[in-house]
Amino acid sequence: MSCDFIAVIISYLALLIYYVYLRRRTRRVPDSSVRAVNATIRERWVMMIMSSNKMDVLAIQTLRNSVMAASFMATTAMLLVIGVLNLSEKIGTWPHDWTPLLLSCKVSSELWQIKLGVLLLSFGFAFYHFAMAIRFFNHVGYMINLPLETAIDKDLYQRTCTYLNKAGNYYSLGTRTFFFSLPIISWFFGPCFLIMGTIVLITGLAIIDKAP
Repeated sequence: MSCDFIAVIISYLALLIYYVYLRRRTRRVPDSSVRAVNATIRERWVMMIMSSNKMDVLAIQTLRNSVMAASFMATTAMLLVIGVLNLSEKIGTWPHDWTPLLLSCKVSSELWQIKLGVLLLSFGFAFYHFAMAIRFFNHVGYMINLPLETAIDKDLYQRTCTYLNKAGNYYSLGTRTFFFSLPIISWFFGPCFLIMGTIVLITGLAIIDKAP
């Protein structure tokens, strides 16, 4: 148990240090973050749609594609939740059959229950984020197609941009929660694998978070 606790602390601190670094870098150089670049692109897209009377179909198609993608990911997250719940019935036999003896500490059934619970929470959070993304995409669908004389209102434009960026952020958080499940799955094979999985995850995040 102590080995796993130390591995969890190390992994958590590594992720915390990475996100603190990412936040400070984004504050210094906003264009260095793909999240900031995407937010700017969404705001320009909203301005283009609201400034034109001929792009209603484009707006609906784009938002529909976003809703479909978020719906697919939410469905996948819920299926994974159901799968984890079904696998929980076999907890008692896994510690002896799956855990590499040379790379892990002694594993109890209770610890495996904790690991499955953490994995379940990860997929549950992913479902929540994707569901919230769908909610805000739907709100934007109503707001962005208002008549031109109403759409040029500055407050409405800002609110539409805010809702669209919230939808994009929720979608991004849901995807990242899926990514976070990879080190958790590695944790089933031992605390060393949790640390290695976290290092691989941070390396991948550093690549995708950097604006091209």
